[in-house]
Amino acid sequence: MVRLVLFDIDGTMLLTNHVGITAFDRVLKSQFGVPNGTRGLNFAGRTDTGLIREIFLKHGIAVTEENRERFLVAYLHFLAEMLPHCSGVVCAGVAGLMEEMKSLPTPPTLGLLTGNFRLGAELKLRQFGLWDDFVLGAFAEDHEDRNLIAAAALERGRAMLGPDLKGEEIVVIGDTPHDITCGRAIGAKVLAVATGNFSVKELAALKPDWTLPDLTHLGAAEICEMD
Repeated sequence: MVRLVLFDIDGTMLLTNHVGITAFDRVLKSQFGVPNGTRGLNFAGRTDTGLIREIFLKHGIAVTEENRERFLVAYLHFLAEMLPHCSGVVCAGVAGLMEEMKSLPTPPTLGLLTGNFRLGAELKLRQFGLWDDFVLGAFAEDHEDRNLIAAAALERGRAMLGPDLKGEEIVVIGDTPHDITCGRAIGAKVLAVATGNFSVKELAALKPDWTLPDLTHLGAAEICEMD
């Protein structure tokens, strides 16, 4: 029986027309004088903390706590400003699957495992009415390495559900190879969904437990009650 389901956000739950990347670009131009600062960078499955470090090094910006905080404050401001106008959508099947999970006889706890900063995750999910269903999470503040963000999610899951929570009682749902890798790092089952930048074939090659075109293709009971 699955006791904890951890969702990624971008490409898995939401498509926001790359509003986060646009916000990064606006920060780099307005705060650090760097136009088109994200050009050539791959954001899929990455962590915001890791991306900021890479961008700072690429453009010769000192990797200091002061500059990171300056970046974060401006980023959250731009994100909040742009989200209402981003024409984004909730990915197919997400809302229905969450409702099904909450309706199971023994519903799993719903959590987040994301490379977003916590407040960035909240801004995105509140925009689409999804934030309040999640009772725990692990975020970019926890670590640059997504595998260690997963470890933080496991630790918080055990703090809430009991120290006996096992990896095989957790499902990680994500849309990138990084989601598959970090789920495996904590011994979790992994549901890979091709609603982001990776195809079913590309994701299936990494052998997650399930690979789906979108979340309309599998019911909550099949995910949460598998042996």
